[in-house]
Amino acid sequence: MTAVDNDVYDIIVIGAGPAGLFGTFYAGLRQMKTLLIEALPEPGGQLAVLYPDKYIFDVAGYPRILARELVQALWEQATQYGPMLRFGERVTRLERGEDNLLRVGTEQGNYRARSVLIAAGIGAFAPNRLNHPGLERLEERGVYYFVRDKSIFQGKRVLVVGGGDSAVDWALALAGYASRVILMHRRDSFRAHEHSVAQVMANPAIEKWIPWEIKEVHGDTRLEAVTVFNNQNGAEATLELDAVLLNLGFKADLGGIAGWGLQLNKRAIVVDGCMATNLPGVYAAGDIAAPQHGPALNLIVTGFAQAALAVNCAKNYINPAARIFPGHSSERQA
Repeated sequence: MTAVDNDVYDIIVIGAGPAGLFGTFYAGLRQMKTLLIEALPEPGGQLAVLYPDKYIFDVAGYPRILARELVQALWEQATQYGPMLRFGERVTRLERGEDNLLRVGTEQGNYRARSVLIAAGIGAFAPNRLNHPGLERLEERGVYYFVRDKSIFQGKRVLVVGGGDSAVDWALALAGYASRVILMHRRDSFRAHEHSVAQVMANPAIEKWIPWEIKEVHGDTRLEAVTVFNNQNGAEATLELDAVLLNLGFKADLGGIAGWGLQLNKRAIVVDGCMATNLPGVYAAGDIAAPQHGPALNLIVTGFAQAALAVNCAKNYINPAARIFPGHSSERQA
């Protein structure tokens, strides 16, 4: 049976990734009664699910920090003002009631709020998979799309496949940790951040195989070897390996969000300079937000700024006497 929460929240934050956690903190800073709803059983979003043991280099104040450590710090920051928390609940409905309050519904509960911040990342996501015989059979037995614990690669022979940031960052993280690291991409150059690519190219512990692709995987109960081919000259090689880590991007799905009446730009929600959507009182921040003017720079640091903008504008929306500018945090103004 679906429970009914009779409280009225100043803001409901949908999504407990970096933007959602920072938005939850900022709502508390502004003394807003806050509810945080997350579909996953734990906070962190993509950081927790996709690469908890990977270093992040572009968060202000940290020369480098493990994703799991960043999540822990954000969690401590987000919960210091005592928000209500609901994990393992996927939001399926967003509508406005006759009392002008926003209704947020999940399969487990119904909630009311004066404003809503959607910080759902890229929505539901699933990895792009290679359609090769044997790959599905050996998934989690040497073939991986997600890695929750880097220790499975310690001292192993690892092939990292992909040309983007995830693949390049994993190759750097495993260099000197795994016994052999091969970074393979089907194109003749990597598209990751320039600094990371420069580090890979300068690191002799990382073998660069470009432009190569997987042809066939070998092994009965576990991965034993992979046959690869050069897509320009047709050369082939068989590599004895313990693991293949496939970083081929993800398919995003907005799911029920697409039916909430929000103005969309492809798979993102259109927002103005205050991170407001076309629905009054509803805001969006992070990867799910598409600013009307300027590029959608999907970075963690951008999500932090967008969440702060959204919450401060929501504060003014629900209480026009409250300033949008919150004052400096050291002053603890509301």
